Amino acid sequence: MADLLSPLTIRGVTLRNRIVMAPMCQYVAEGGFAGDWHLVHIGSRAAGGAALVVVEATAVTRHGRITGGDLGIWSDEHIEPLARIARFVHSQGAVPGIQLAHAGRKASCAVPWKGGAGLMTPEAGGWPVVGPSALAFDEDSPVPTALDEHGIDGIVGAFEAATHRALAAGFRVIEVHAAHGYLLHQFLSPLSNRRTDSYGGSLENRMRLPLRVAGAVRKLVPDQLPVFVRVSATDWVEGGWDIEQSVVLAGRLKELGVDLIDVSSGGLVPRARIPVGTGYQVPLARRIRHGAGVPTGAVGLITEAGHANEIVTAGDADLVLLARELLREPYWALKAEQELGAEPSWPISYGYAVKRKAQ
Repeated sequence: MADLLSPLTIRGVTLRNRIVMAPMCQYVAEGGFAGDWHLVHIGSRAAGGAALVVVEATAVTRHGRITGGDLGIWSDEHIEPLARIARFVHSQGAVPGIQLAHAGRKASCAVPWKGGAGLMTPEAGGWPVVGPSALAFDEDSPVPTALDEHGIDGIVGAFEAATHRALAAGFRVIEVHAAHGYLLHQFLSPLSNRRTDSYGGSLENRMRLPLRVAGAVRKLVPDQLPVFVRVSATDWVEGGWDIEQSVVLAGRLKELGVDLIDVSSGGLVPRARIPVGTGYQVPLARRIRHGAGVPTGAVGLITEAGHANEIVTAGDADLVLLARELLREPYWALKAEQELGAEPSWPISYGYAVKRKAQ
């Protein structure tokens, strides 16, 4: 029976355990470029025993950034700084992954520690935002321009170009971000998508752009490398995107060759009532895993090794993604190994010291 510490092979990539560092925005990039902070932040979790380390939401266009501090991959110049990170992650025995994203109507925001509100004017540092419909995220956010079909084609092209660059940088897992109220999620939810053309209305139409993007990415990624998609399984709002629609989407993504659904929730509207608690999204991962017959990752207030292990052994998910807990403890995976009765796989220069008997 698989457990948290058992390896997992997806296509031609083998993860040393089921522990994943979830993509977490740092908002400290300049011009979209990865810097020393990103190398240390991401590299320390690879050295800390995580099997897969996923670089934060990385914008496929300049205007697709959430904030001016987001990482970007809209230029070939972004490749080498990201490749530096991927090389180091690989050197530590972990697999480097990257999340490709477009913020849609939630773009052009201040960084969180400066309020995070939408920037309405270029004078305030903002830029034009787009979405499926001309509906703002909230009263403090700019109203997006509804994408026309030419603009939609451009979004697909941007994800394709970003995929080429991510592969050139050496990433071995590519994740498409279709969650947390960002552009692809905005197309999925009837709360943000009021279109009357072939990209709005019915479930089939609302899924069209996310499926186009995922299919385009899958065609570009070599057969031996996995493609993941992160979804918000529910908006937590009546009449919005929900788990039943997510199961249908996951099944369609599986048909396209997507290898795993990274299951999160919420983020589309600002006042959703989310029942936050320990492992609150795990049942959603289980529902998609069994309903669509596709591997899943579980994320959300998972902090204890025993709980994470139970998620895998119970068949709720195939991977456990940690976010804030890995900010608190970069070496969580090594401590989990110890708690679960295994020998911690310390980096060689650390292991020599911690294993040596006091003299």
